Amino acid sequence: MDSTPTNPNDNEQPLVEHLIELRSRLIRIILGIVLVLLCLLPFSQKIYTLIALPLLNALPNGNTMIATDVISPFFVPLKVTLLAAFVISLPNTLYHVWAFVAPALYKHEKRMVMPLLISSVLLFFIGMAFAYFLVFPTVFKFMSKVSPEGVNMATDIDKYLSFVLGMFIAFGAAFEVPVAVLLFHRFGLISLKTLQAARPYVVIGAFVIAAIITPPDIISQIMLAVPLLLLYEVGLIICRMVKPSPIEIDKT
Repeated sequence: MDSTPTNPNDNEQPLVEHLIELRSRLIRIILGIVLVLLCLLPFSQKIYTLIALPLLNALPNGNTMIATDVISPFFVPLKVTLLAAFVISLPNTLYHVWAFVAPALYKHEKRMVMPLLISSVLLFFIGMAFAYFLVFPTVFKFMSKVSPEGVNMATDIDKYLSFVLGMFIAFGAAFEVPVAVLLFHRFGLISLKTLQAARPYVVIGAFVIAAIITPPDIISQIMLAVPLLLLYEVGLIICRMVKPSPIEIDKT
């Protein structure tokens, strides 16, 4: 019998190493965002104007945006610039996330995770672009035309930013539908036949979701619900090309 004493810290060492590695990656991610933010700060006003352009173009002649809070003219452009810095530095962020997770993955998992990660980010950006270039101009022009007589359409810049961020997140998340459908199918959680049979429920769910997370106008609701349905069909098409691989549960 081996009576060699064991070091109680041996089992803890891998955890400590992982925590050190995680801290290092998080610091590099934060530094990347800060460096981009410092480069963008001189252009913060122009960046906010770019974000506000869809509304500014839709306002009636002579109408402008307003700031009801004293510090809003400073902090709102700063918030927008921080968001822009996060988006621009996203490749650096994804690299460090991947570098931290990759060693724990098998080869077949690496082949699957990386394309899914890249496609998820691209789809989120496409959703944001869809909202900015198509949804915002349409919705703001509609709102300006239906404003009652004597009502001056002057939006507070802080409330506008909150609205824009909410819409970006809503449309970005909505465009992740193909990835979600593929994951359900790939891991054998839901069969392709079940996903196809669920189309009527998906139609109802798409319009319910659109009614909840968009402004109370039929235009923006349709402009979110229709892409949701089309992207669901795209997910089904991709599922036909991918064989399911059910998750194996260890019963030992």
